[in-house]
Amino acid sequence: MCARHVADAPGEHRPGADGPGPQKVLVVEDAADVAELICETLRRSGFECSVVDLGAQALKVARSLQPDLITLDLTLPDMDGIEVCRRLRTMTNAYIVMLTARTEEMDRLVGLEVGADDYMVKPFSPRELRSRVGALFRRPRLADPAADEGAHRVLRSGDLVVDQETRLVTLAGEPVELTRTEFDLLELFITRPRRVWERETLVRQVWGTEWMDAHVIDVHVANLRRKLGDDAREARWILTVRGVGYRFGGPNPGP
Repeated sequence: MCARHVADAPGEHRPGADGPGPQKVLVVEDAADVAELICETLRRSGFECSVVDLGAQALKVARSLQPDLITLDLTLPDMDGIEVCRRLRTMTNAYIVMLTARTEEMDRLVGLEVGADDYMVKPFSPRELRSRVGALFRRPRLADPAADEGAHRVLRSGDLVVDQETRLVTLAGEPVELTRTEFDLLELFITRPRRVWERETLVRQVWGTEWMDAHVIDVHVANLRRKLGDDAREARWILTVRGVGYRFGGPNPGP
């Protein structure tokens, strides 16, 4: 099926309509009723919705559409949703919410490992969908809002460099490709280097919600460690504080 655009209801206010335009969501879903529920819910939150029902089509449309958000069914007729997610991550930095009718924890964890930002188990309510998506887009930024807009803050800890404006990370001069969630976690750790973070607090800080299973943090930290070359048993950058959570392990960052 080709991508189909779901228009806004006549006269309905769209947040951002007077600015650069509505945010775009690509719904990858082969169940028409579920796709309709997602589009109706997100359209009322100001999104412009496009729908595809095949993984191959999702990859093609995502490249040209450059959506802000992708909802991705785990079970598609032509491709496994986890493989679709893996490929999407190579071409877009959009938030990805994986949808699955399966309840096995492994499916959800693998989805997060390949770059999904969140997951939801079907059936779900419009309220839960709005809450999860809203939380992704409300993630608090750590930069001081009183600082000059033109400030270009770069944090360095040893050979780790985190550019908060461009959201680029390098380690020993080599770029480190992070998802939005992984960057947000690293930014949180490096800007509060002496703080020990409980998992539940990290969920509130990074996702801005209480909906998320706190153990999802463990998966994203494991992904972040792997990309930074960390060994969990002898971690250099992200240290485990047994029974509590995590803290930054590098030298105190400087500009």
